[in-house]
Amino acid sequence: MKTKTVIYSLVAFMILPNTLWGASCSRANLTKCLDSVCAINFSSNPAARCQYCGTSSAGTPPTSKMRTVTTGSTKYMLTDKELKSAPTDPGQRYVWATRQCLEKVADCTADDVTDTYDKLIEQSCTAAGVSAEMKNLTANVSKTKSESVCSGEISACVTRENKCGTNYSNCKTDSDFDRVFSECATDATGCESFTASIKQTISQSKDSVINALETNLESIVLAHQQNRANKILSIQNGCKDNSARDACVKTVCANNMRNKCENESEKTMAQSLCKFYDIACGTLK
Repeated sequence: MKTKTVIYSLVAFMILPNTLWGASCSRANLTKCLDSVCAINFSSNPAARCQYCGTSSAGTPPTSKMRTVTTGSTKYMLTDKELKSAPTDPGQRYVWATRQCLEKVADCTADDVTDTYDKLIEQSCTAAGVSAEMKNLTANVSKTKSESVCSGEISACVTRENKCGTNYSNCKTDSDFDRVFSECATDATGCESFTASIKQTISQSKDSVINALETNLESIVLAHQQNRANKILSIQNGCKDNSARDACVKTVCANNMRNKCENESEKTMAQSLCKFYDIACGTLK
């Protein structure tokens, strides 16, 4: 995968289609091809794309007979024989699938793969429960958040397509990044004390992704995978020592309980209100 021959081939796939008389890529056929590698048993396993071509944190795909999500013509699908050569590591499998499908579907580039399929992998990872946003769980009871929750919330905002984008293509200059980060940090109430360290972390991630985009396809894929892993790790850290749940209980006691939880009845009630943290964190184990 890392030989010069493969790299030269990938660069050729990225450049040549755009030079051939303005030919356009059929993203429907491209998706059909990628699905034949990454969406096996998708109808019964919504996490398939994430497990096969996203991140190993989503778990190991089921070992039942492989069936793709694609129906109809099999012209652009990889055969069972071809799939036997596919890597099992999700990042390497995505690189392999990209190379195979750019051969099968004419006039497409690596950018077409990223624009078409990355969002499908992200949606699948959400279905797998590995990128749940904690702000949706805390909105009703907590105004003060942990650093891990704030980091996940601001990162999700910064990487929206109408902000910097998942590949930070809209924030290549420091001024654009500073503007977007400021907007997202302002919207993330209760995170004021963490914004400086979060900005540094996201800025480093941005620089890493942009540098990867300027090198080769494999680096791009691995950078996206690392970005997803960082989001997952950020949430898992908040669950590891129950600090997110404890912060929720503390906030509820301070803001919603008359006696500030000095009696057992109020303590029990506050713990019940924050019970959803146990449920949410349970999905990440």
